[in-house]
Amino acid sequence: MKEVKKILICGGGMMGSAIAQVLAGLDDVTITVYDKFPVDIEAKIRNNMKLLVEKEIVTPADVDKVISKISFTQDIESGGVKNADLVVECVLEDMQLKQDLFAQLEGIVSEDTIFCTNTSVMSPTEISAKCKHKERLVGTHFWNPGFLIPLVEVVRTEATTDEVVETVMDMLTRAGKKPVLCKKDVPGFIANRMQHALWREAISIVERGIADAKTVDDACKYSFGLRLPYLPPLVNSDMVGTQLTYNIHDYVLKDLEDSHEPSPLLKEMIDEGKMGFRAETKDGKKTGFMSYTEDEIAEINGGLNEYLIKMLYGK
Repeated sequence: MKEVKKILICGGGMMGSAIAQVLAGLDDVTITVYDKFPVDIEAKIRNNMKLLVEKEIVTPADVDKVISKISFTQDIESGGVKNADLVVECVLEDMQLKQDLFAQLEGIVSEDTIFCTNTSVMSPTEISAKCKHKERLVGTHFWNPGFLIPLVEVVRTEATTDEVVETVMDMLTRAGKKPVLCKKDVPGFIANRMQHALWREAISIVERGIADAKTVDDACKYSFGLRLPYLPPLVNSDMVGTQLTYNIHDYVLKDLEDSHEPSPLLKEMIDEGKMGFRAETKDGKKTGFMSYTEDEIAEINGGLNEYLIKMLYGK
């Protein structure tokens, strides 16, 4: 496997800063964050780690050590870029932007530098289209918040070499993440395919008048949602038995939502300005499937990290 000592993060936004923070936990590495625009990476990382310090999961000294390994540059010709052993791209979800960035990097870094693209939906194969050395590129889908969610989906293209996959999987494991290998470059990779299959059915239940939105969410939260971390789908199938799984599917699958288009209900909501947390405030609330005050939105946004830390660290 290739030795990775110098890591380049392209993009200093929410995901880029979180990934820099995670990979700075590796021994004997230095991290360079490149962005066209000035970014206070230190402030972003200290803010990410503030709650971890408050919960006594890390110490202030740990935070300082992470920060000490990370530098920032707006110069794509700088040493931190040129000498990178591995690049993690975290720019906007714009295909041409990603393709052009990797094509530009190929003229700057060495021929064996590994390219990782942190995309949640775009094809790594398509992203590599303008690269001469397509075999060096692999998808690495970090889940938000990137410094807390363990999963990283490593997505191989038809050209990706085994050595690149093994090097990236090993690096992520040593950094404390839970890498999983997506063997085929398919839309949605692994977890998003399952997540949006659930969303499609949830929205369909509301659209068909079977239950209202809060009831749908409550049904998820207070049943299988509780046991998923311990009893994921295929272990659950093995627990109840393959025959029962087959019998249930033989009866119910024909009635589940299988549309290949977004629900008409979503289009209606968009036309009515029901944009969820991003809706305009009317009568003190923002509306999507449900309505929220600003305080409720702040509580949901702020509470996610608290919940994840409790789940992961018991604090």
